Amino acid sequence: MTVIRHVVFSGRVQGVGFRAHVEDVAARTGVGGWVRNRRDGTVEAVFAGDAKAVEDTIAACRKGSYAARVDGIEIRDGGADELALRGNDTFAVLPTV
Repeated sequence: MTVIRHVVFSGRVQGVGFRAHVEDVAARTGVGGWVRNRRDGTVEAVFAGDAKAVEDTIAACRKGSYAARVDGIEIRDGGADELALRGNDTFAVLPTV
């Protein structure tokens, strides 16, 4: 079953390679979506794919990159309109909002 999840990571997640880490994890797990920094210091992502692959992606991202520290995570169901922000890419790194 395909699912879409909207996730917000908080902690030390900007300026430490966290977005690149999320992109790498998504490529390894085969999920689509996007990731971006937010001006409030959090990192926001949308993941879409097989339910197990999306769960595995979120779990791996929760651990963070080598320099990151994830202190909090908010997860909710995402929508096709959010997923569409990636454009034609399987997974995209979007500009800061």
